[in-house]
Amino acid sequence: MQAYVGALDQGTTSSRFMIFDHAGRVVGVDQREHRQICPRPGWVEHDPLEIWQRSQEVIRGALAQAGCGPRDLAAIGVADQRETVVVWDRATGEPLHNAIVWQDTRTDELCRELAGDAGRDRFRSLTGLPLATYFSGPKIRWVLDHVAGARERAEAGQILAGTIDTWCVWNLTGGPEGGVHITDATNASRTLLMDLQTLNWDPGMLRTLGIPEVMLPEVRASSEVYGTCRSPLAGVPVAAALGDQQAALFGQGCFAPGEAKNTYGTGNFLLLNTGTTPVRSHSGLLTTVGYRIGDQAPVYGLEGSIAATGAVVQWLRDNLGLIRNAAEVEALAASVDDNGGVYLVPAFSGLFAPYWRSDARGVVVGLTRHTTKAHLARAALEATAWQTREVVDAMNADAGLTLTALRVDGGMVRNELLMQFQADVLDIPVTRPVVAETTALGAAYAAGLAVGFWAGTEELRANWEADRTWEPHMDPQARARGYAAWKKAVRRTFDWVE
Repeated sequence: MQAYVGALDQGTTSSRFMIFDHAGRVVGVDQREHRQICPRPGWVEHDPLEIWQRSQEVIRGALAQAGCGPRDLAAIGVADQRETVVVWDRATGEPLHNAIVWQDTRTDELCRELAGDAGRDRFRSLTGLPLATYFSGPKIRWVLDHVAGARERAEAGQILAGTIDTWCVWNLTGGPEGGVHITDATNASRTLLMDLQTLNWDPGMLRTLGIPEVMLPEVRASSEVYGTCRSPLAGVPVAAALGDQQAALFGQGCFAPGEAKNTYGTGNFLLLNTGTTPVRSHSGLLTTVGYRIGDQAPVYGLEGSIAATGAVVQWLRDNLGLIRNAAEVEALAASVDDNGGVYLVPAFSGLFAPYWRSDARGVVVGLTRHTTKAHLARAALEATAWQTREVVDAMNADAGLTLTALRVDGGMVRNELLMQFQADVLDIPVTRPVVAETTALGAAYAAGLAVGFWAGTEELRANWEADRTWEPHMDPQARARGYAAWKKAVRRTFDWVE
């Protein structure tokens, strides 16, 4: 029996390959960033060929670090940045356009047209989603409308489309030479094209958006064998695909209804397991597929998606030059006792949950002559925690429960100042696991289940181990004052874009 399982975690800013043993411990990892292409305000793109190149590089790097080869891997899984779309030539593998990233807002006018008098919730009962620039379907439509000849070629079956999981699996399994064109139910549930009940592409949504079904991938389970890798993982089964946040839910062992995790990455994503029945949101959350194992019933979730959290730290580094690297932000923020009355609302591409305001743009309020870059750094970190508080309030209202603890993961959970503030503003314990990069772990778990490397979810749950827990210590009145000021700052972002 092979000793390890691997996972390709293709995220918004980087690609990472991780290798895990049977206990869920990391034995090899490599990670490389790719370019963020912003040709116009509100537009965000990636080069799909660069993403595939980086993916191959990190696979080779992680294998070298672990001192193993493809023969040592029982299977690999793929986690991806979800709503980002690629459209490419079936015969050559050449993209017709750069990948359009989930943060991109170019489809705003199309979404308003589709909403019409019915409003942004026109398709929510079918898809679980509001009409928003966030989702994949309108992005595919944009390519068909704006790339010369794309629609004709799509209708002729000459081009393929998919989210990044689809692009990676197609290339891993051979690309133009027999690559498998699939997606899983978690990614498909983020397109505005899938029926949440049947887990199939909905013919009515395809007609409404003008997308030929022939260009779309087959929707499969999150944990099953799709095909076999070519180089650089020749012979290894590709046995899982999940959207990154659903992969993190899986990696955190949240297999029972009522269990939740929050991932702190480019954005923040709070996901609650609601069991085998989809829960409709009335508070600005998304109803989504949490995961599907083989031919078992799908497990659903409620999700609160926040567009910009870790991206704010990148902005402080790359755009403002306040820090040289992301790790410096904690020390800078900790050099002052509080935010000095400054609130930063990072609505760089509008606001996601619970507002869904594409007209919003970022603001910094409360500036005085007393304000320093340390106050800005602290306000940036606190914005992550306050945005999470808003999503937790919405989730409690929709699910009819009160979260009593929160499991956290992702790159920002290494920031202990942020984690303490998060516990303070939520007034519940916040726990970081030993393996904080649970997105890759979840993809590996799902792949391992598909090939019998692990026997079942209880075995995976037994692997979970807490690293540290933060208990709340904030005075209730201070919490209430801070939250009220945050809400006031959020309102200042509205109606900025005409």
